[in-house]
Amino acid sequence: MKRLAGLLCGAMMLASAAVPTAAETPGREQIATVVEQQHDANVRTLQEWIALPTIAAEKRNVVEGAEYMRQLALDAGFQNARIVPTDGVPGVFATLDAGAPTTLGIYFMYDVKQFDAEEWSSPPLEGALVERPGEGMTMVGRGAVNQKGPETAFLAALKAIRDSGRKLPVNIVLVAEGEEEVASTNFHQVIADPEVQAALAKSIGVFIPSAGQGRDGSANITLGAKGAVEFQLVVGGETSDKYPKTDVHSSNHARIENPAWRLVKALDTLVADDGHTPAIDGWFENVKPLTDRQKQLTAEGAKLYPEAEAKAQLGVGRWIDDEDYVASLERLVSQPTVNIQGLVAGYTGPGGKTVLPGRAEAKLEFRLVPDMTKEEAVSKLEAHLAKRGFDDVRVTVSGGYGPNETDEDSLLIRAQKALFDNMGLPYSITARSAGSWPGVMFNGPPLGLPASQFGLGRGGGAHAPDEWFLVESANPAVNGLDEAVMAFVDYLYIVAEEATQTP
Repeated sequence: MKRLAGLLCGAMMLASAAVPTAAETPGREQIATVVEQQHDANVRTLQEWIALPTIAAEKRNVVEGAEYMRQLALDAGFQNARIVPTDGVPGVFATLDAGAPTTLGIYFMYDVKQFDAEEWSSPPLEGALVERPGEGMTMVGRGAVNQKGPETAFLAALKAIRDSGRKLPVNIVLVAEGEEEVASTNFHQVIADPEVQAALAKSIGVFIPSAGQGRDGSANITLGAKGAVEFQLVVGGETSDKYPKTDVHSSNHARIENPAWRLVKALDTLVADDGHTPAIDGWFENVKPLTDRQKQLTAEGAKLYPEAEAKAQLGVGRWIDDEDYVASLERLVSQPTVNIQGLVAGYTGPGGKTVLPGRAEAKLEFRLVPDMTKEEAVSKLEAHLAKRGFDDVRVTVSGGYGPNETDEDSLLIRAQKALFDNMGLPYSITARSAGSWPGVMFNGPPLGLPASQFGLGRGGGAHAPDEWFLVESANPAVNGLDEAVMAFVDYLYIVAEEATQTP
């Protein structure tokens, strides 16, 4: 998550509203005993899932990953689970009817990001248990925290309630995709399936399991996330006959244009001279500024999470334009971005090679904020390049979606506040995550549902080497796997309770 990474800790904002304490989960002690008994099995489940990576960008385990996700749902007690075909990687749709008056939607991603095994201290598909100083016993592997660890904990919560002889307090509708890491290219097709859409329409909202605890044990609530659009700009013999079809001798640059220079010139028009402010024509037309409430919470969050800690985590010494900490946090949650992920052209090995490349490519992303849309961003990019004569620059959009927002008073958010208050757990609120997930597909038409993230666990290294998820915590204030499972158990009961109090 993609989306779900970024600087959550830095952007978190202190909560200010009190919520009535929720009732104790019925039979909680017995459920907790079952969770403890199933600990080893849950650890193995996560290890086995990590060992089967679905990587959409590489078309790796596309069929196997979907079937594995379907079986995980059935094993957790879903009565029905089927694979939903798309034009790319399939989705999975499952339902669990507990005979409850309330239905809750759950979003999963079963794909993971690419990895280079040489960069890892332990094999990325092994799910090794590794002691992390100051944290406890962790599981290291690609997808451990993003998102297989939290998702395994959620499925374990369903099993524990069932195996303790109880019925779930809510019905569950599960939708899972295998393309989140490429910006959910075809997930809209899963949502558009008539059976899927009808089932989701009965729900009170949708959440994605996460691991949102800080090192001190504090929790966070996010009220939305930026949208994301991934795309490529390509220039070369495949886009115009003024460039060579393959690399040629560099002496020919006297009479043949270099596609790498052309790409650089196109890229330079996308941002201002400061190197970061988007300069695409009309880019800020629909950007909604932060409200006074959001600014207030941002300032409070700056006091709660030290600036030095945020800089150390990122390995930087200053923010853009040498802004102060509060300004940097406001920028983080409010500013849309045009980012270059990578540039590829010609020879990149040791020394030189005296070639004129036949192809140049840039991999880019947009991060979008309310009230921008994917369609608007893409059309403005294409119009911007066309106006400047870059008809030889090919734009290929590989995936994307707009931003999402959920009201602070929605049932899903009220339930999170009630749970944290019930636990006596300090928590914070942020207007939106700087990372992304396709919550807009639930927020937006035709469903119009609240969509949020929730989970009391801990991990790190999403998209990076040595990604980890906390299994046994050294700090009693921070949840390991068993405690993360119980947090999902408690949340389901509180959601059911809150739903009965909603007019």
